[in-house]
Amino acid sequence: MATFAYEALNASGKTQKGSVEAGDSQEAIARIKGQGLYPTQVREQKVKKSQATAASGGKGKKKAKKKGQTFAIGRVKAKQLTAFTRQLSTLQDAGLPLLRSLQILEEQAKPGPLKNCLLSVCEEVSGGSSLSEAMSKNPKAFNTLYTKMVNAGEIGGVLDVILQRLAEFMEKSQSLRRKIKGAMIYPVVVVVIAMAILTAIMIFIIPKFEKIFQEFGVKLPGLTTWLIDTSRWAAGNSSPDQQVPGIVYILASPFVFFIFWKLIRKAGPGKAATDIMLIRVPIFGALIRKTAIARFTRTLGTLISAGVPILEAITITKETSGNYVFERALQNVHDSIREGESFAGPLRESKTCDAIVVNMVDVGEETGEMDVMLLKIADNYDEEVDVAVQSLTKLIEPLMVVMLGGMVGTIVVAMFLPLVAMIESLQGG
Repeated sequence: MATFAYEALNASGKTQKGSVEAGDSQEAIARIKGQGLYPTQVREQKVKKSQATAASGGKGKKKAKKKGQTFAIGRVKAKQLTAFTRQLSTLQDAGLPLLRSLQILEEQAKPGPLKNCLLSVCEEVSGGSSLSEAMSKNPKAFNTLYTKMVNAGEIGGVLDVILQRLAEFMEKSQSLRRKIKGAMIYPVVVVVIAMAILTAIMIFIIPKFEKIFQEFGVKLPGLTTWLIDTSRWAAGNSSPDQQVPGIVYILASPFVFFIFWKLIRKAGPGKAATDIMLIRVPIFGALIRKTAIARFTRTLGTLISAGVPILEAITITKETSGNYVFERALQNVHDSIREGESFAGPLRESKTCDAIVVNMVDVGEETGEMDVMLLKIADNYDEEVDVAVQSLTKLIEPLMVVMLGGMVGTIVVAMFLPLVAMIESLQGG
């Protein structure tokens, strides 16, 4: 008989820890469920190899841990993690032992953050840890959602199926991000090029016109005077006291704004205020809201279908929603379910989702197919986001043409008004 340590949820949704004696993990799970608990993590208690090495002096441990690892900065890329998840699912479906599957994927991984994390996971698993426990010690690659789904797969004995669902979830999430980023590339490139051209005109072209006007002694209109003053400021010639060219402020302003925005969002009240503001912005707010709905419904639906308890699934979804408005709504849903009430009620009261979303969730509760309904909502909103992005791109293009045309037209008019006055004075002379 072996001793198994466990974490489980009781009837009220609170976490309990303990240990049971059983012949294997399946018997341990059955005994835990017999106590009226839902196990979320079960692992056999035994001495890990890494601990035995540490007891013998610690030197061997350090060498083993460093072997094969390379210096790497940053987190694991989503594309790499998705490919790894798909491959691990295939190997598990083929019947290979878990440790051997991990070693195969670690050997074929290129040097970087993912390979380092897989080396650590292999070491932990070989030492007796469960896969989810080993992955939880490497947050650079495996977030809470990932590890909880793997844990649910381990407990249910369907790790290969869960990994396949997890890979599909990650692929669809990445597809949604790619659509949004791809639609924003064209406007950003156009704006950057246009600003570069306008900056060149202000610094190099307008000063030449200014010299011509000074030589002819033409009285300059107000628009031309303003443009010349702006050109001097951009080039750093507006006054003897000016030490920094204005172009430096123009170029630095996006970076300053970005840093300022990040600092504000680090604080709880700042994140809440900015999220509320973003979701209410005309045009863009609707797109942000639809994206958030697609994200939280797919996350929650995937977790429930994987067998994660509803309260824990809502908590994970809340933490990964990325938007304060939906975090607050999901917290209300969590409290409602814990008190034995419905899912749809607090979601309807929050007014964060459309009526169709609330109605489909209500139907899912009644039929017992909440995960199916949530995934259907996610698929529907993925399509809506795609349509909204395309519409936004079509709207941005003419707006940019009008804006850039207005700026260039202003410069042309400001430069030609003095020329017209010069021609008239010459004709009059």
